Amino acid sequence: MKLQGEIEYTITEHSYEHVMAEMPVRSGVLNPNGVVNPGAMLWFADACAAALAYDKDEFPPSMSGNLTGITINADIVGNQNGGVLKALSKFIKNGSGLSTVRTIITGTEGLLIADVTTSYIVTK
Repeated sequence: MKLQGEIEYTITEHSYEHVMAEMPVRSGVLNPNGVVNPGAMLWFADACAAALAYDKDEFPPSMSGNLTGITINADIVGNQNGGVLKALSKFIKNGSGLSTVRTIITGTEGLLIADVTTSYIVTK
């Protein structure tokens, strides 16, 4: 059995203090039940948190420094089958070596979908 998916998101705001992004819910992120796959939610949250922790919107292969994810904790409390998911990533701790970021994912009408905390070792 061959399965294929596609995840796409857009960073709509990026500052030193937060990252906001949007991910359209399309067929490539849906699970067999027709709602967003939890793995796609975690990918979206991690991508936004990493952009904040490393202070970059993109991660080209020739990028200097290193960003290593060391923990991820997620509470997935909702879901949806269409529309757009929105993510807001903010620092819990922005350290010189270890950074911890909380990302809240919301859906239609601001419904809470997931609360994700990630920690990274960051070298620039």
